[in-house]
Amino acid sequence: MTPEIFIIHENPEWLPPFAAAFTDLGENFSDWNMAERDLDLSQTPPPGGFYNRMSASSFTRGHDRVPELTSITLAWLERHGRRVINGSRALQLEVNKAAQYAALEAAGITVPRTLVGLGLSAVDRLLSQFGDGPVILKPNRGGKGSGVAGFESAAAAATALRAGEVESSIDGVTLVQNYIQSPRGIVTRAEFIGGKFHYAVEIDATKGFELCPAEVCQIPGQEAAPQFTVIDTIEPALQSRFEHFLEANNIAIAGIEFVTDAAGNSYTYDVNTNTNYNPDAEQAAGRNAPAAVAQFLVAERDRLSVPNNSTAAAA
Repeated sequence: MTPEIFIIHENPEWLPPFAAAFTDLGENFSDWNMAERDLDLSQTPPPGGFYNRMSASSFTRGHDRVPELTSITLAWLERHGRRVINGSRALQLEVNKAAQYAALEAAGITVPRTLVGLGLSAVDRLLSQFGDGPVILKPNRGGKGSGVAGFESAAAAATALRAGEVESSIDGVTLVQNYIQSPRGIVTRAEFIGGKFHYAVEIDATKGFELCPAEVCQIPGQEAAPQFTVIDTIEPALQSRFEHFLEANNIAIAGIEFVTDAAGNSYTYDVNTNTNYNPDAEQAAGRNAPAAVAQFLVAERDRLSVPNNSTAAAA
C-alpha cells in the first residue's frame, strides 16, 4: 500500500496552489490543520511522509499557540521514525528569528547587526546604545512583516516606543536591527526545494513591510502593493552557503530573504520554512514552484515505498 502524504499547517488559504499541483499529478494529500487537531501520544502515527508548513505568523490569524502543538506533533512523528520534511529544527527556526541569525552565522552567512531584548523596556535601553543610522524594530516571532517598524534613527524609534506605537512580540522578545539600504530599493527572496536553489524573486520593497513578503524593506511610507520579478540566479557563493545552511538544519523547502547594499555586501535577515509563491510573478516567468514542491513530496513518498516493497518481495 502506498504511504500517504500529509501536509501540516494552520491556514487553509495557503493550500489551493498545492492542491492544484497534486491534482495535476493525479495524487492526493491528507490535510492536517493543526488549529483543529488533537493528539494522542499513545497512538502510532499513520505511515507516510509529512510536510510541515507551520507558520510564525499563525498568531495573526488567532492561532497563537498552534506552533507549540505542532512542535509536540513533530516530536511524536520523529520519535516514531516518520519522514518529516521541515521537521522540528525547521519549526524551531521559523518561530525564532534570533535563533535563525545564530544558525545563519554558523553557516558563514552575514546577517545585519542585531540586538535582542526581552520586553519593551529592554528595547528602550538597547536603543540608547545602538548608535547612528536607521534602525528596524521587529518581533522575534513575526511573519508577513507584522509588527516590523523602521525608523531614521534610534532616537526616533525610542520616541515611538515611549508613545506606545511599537508592537510587542508574541514571545516578548524584540530585535533591534541595522537597516540595510538597498540602492535599488530591492530585496531578494531565494526559493529552495529539496534543499536546492529553485529560483529567486526580486521584490520592489519601497512600499512598506506589511504588503511585502520580505520583512526588511524600506522605511515605511506608501502602501501600494510591491512588485515581484522572478530571476534565475543569485551570487553562486551565497547560493552555496544557503544550501549548506539548509542541509545543516534539516530544511528542505524554504525561502531565504536578503538585501544587498551599495557596496555589494549581502545581509540575510529571514528564513521562511513555510514559503509561499507569488502567482503573478510565476506566470510572467513561466514557473510553477507549487508543482515542483508537489513533485518533490511525491518523490519522497515514493522512496518510503521501496523498503516495504523489497521486504514483501523477499518474503
